[in-house]
Amino acid sequence: MLKRRLVILTAALMGAAMLSGCGDHAEKTAAAAPAPISAAPAPSEAAAGVASAPASTSASVSGSASTAASAGAAAAGATSAPVPKSSSSGKAVKALPKPGNPSGGASVPAAARAVDTSKPDRTIGDGSAASCTSAAVVKAVAKGGVITFDCGPAPVVITMTATAKVHNTSSTVVLDGGGRVTLSGAGKRRILYLNTCDEELTWTTSHCNDQETPRLTVQNLAFAKGNSTGETVEGGGGGAIFARGGRLKVVNSRFTGNRCDSTGPDLGGGAIRALDQSGDLPVYVVNSTFTGGVCSNGAALSSIQVSWTVLNSVFTGNSAVGRGANPARGGTPGGGSGGAIYLDGNNFTLSLDGTIIKGNEAKEGGGAVFFVSNDRTGTLKIRNSTLTGNPSAGFATAGLPGIFYLGRGEPSISGSTLK
Repeated sequence: MLKRRLVILTAALMGAAMLSGCGDHAEKTAAAAPAPISAAPAPSEAAAGVASAPASTSASVSGSASTAASAGAAAAGATSAPVPKSSSSGKAVKALPKPGNPSGGASVPAAARAVDTSKPDRTIGDGSAASCTSAAVVKAVAKGGVITFDCGPAPVVITMTATAKVHNTSSTVVLDGGGRVTLSGAGKRRILYLNTCDEELTWTTSHCNDQETPRLTVQNLAFAKGNSTGETVEGGGGGAIFARGGRLKVVNSRFTGNRCDSTGPDLGGGAIRALDQSGDLPVYVVNSTFTGGVCSNGAALSSIQVSWTVLNSVFTGNSAVGRGANPARGGTPGGGSGGAIYLDGNNFTLSLDGTIIKGNEAKEGGGAVFFVSNDRTGTLKIRNSTLTGNPSAGFATAGLPGIFYLGRGEPSISGSTLK
């Protein structure tokens, strides 16, 4: 259940920062260019692409060395190959380049690395593309365990005709696409769903909102055209993946053209929506790419009271298209913040390292990142990353281009370019 009390203080904070220019942190808030931002349609699977990363060096923040040159080197590895339409059975397609920022130098802790899938519990497919079906994916995910694919030597797209749902009796669910599988929602449905508080998926504890399992890992996998528009459970969001409870980890994966509802003050996560992670441990996102996402807020990532560690990843061309901010201004539906990332809550953290966030946009605040810790205990850390060209038509924090920040003190920034 979304706790509306988490955002009540935000109204006062943002109202003061945006309207009166007075009060704590108000001096940091500066209006961005008022150019309107229109809702970009999710790219078709045949036309999905990633904007290039910056190739020139610009001024660094906090006197640290710029990494824009290495970000430019990442551009070649961050472009997305065409992903043609297919039936619910797998269809061979052109190989995709590796996701993530190949020039990102962030160290990846053991807990954030890919899972060993050399001895899978179950395998989807019998060696042919046609054998890799939506029904097979749904069945395997429901059973849980370590899951791999055998869809033949060529990359395939599997169009999902139903959402794959993790059952809460599973301690571990690992989906490993081997770098050759794309799961597509065809613009019609969410692709993957985990909710420890969903009775239909079995309640296994009396504290579903702080449950250690299931532990869901997606790795070496692509998600395209997921769509959670109209989903209402837990407030919606999460066009590709919705995860409440347990643990979520994303490694070496690509998210293209995923979307959720276009309006709503606290609704977000065109690609991923996360709530109530076990033990307040972070969601890890490693060596992954997010492009072409569209949602009211947080067109790539969105959460309430969840911490994130994002390493060597790329966010480009994502759009927060809601209108009216959070809480919603009178006469508006609300939303429009965090072009790439939208985080709200109290004591949580966002750590970006070796990551490129470029060419994202927001109708309200934070073209790259919207970060609001209502009790001012949350922290933002940016290391060796590049955030450039992320406009918002409403508000940002002075000195932090593309970011709206309310948290504990100032963000910790080093070796990074913000422009």
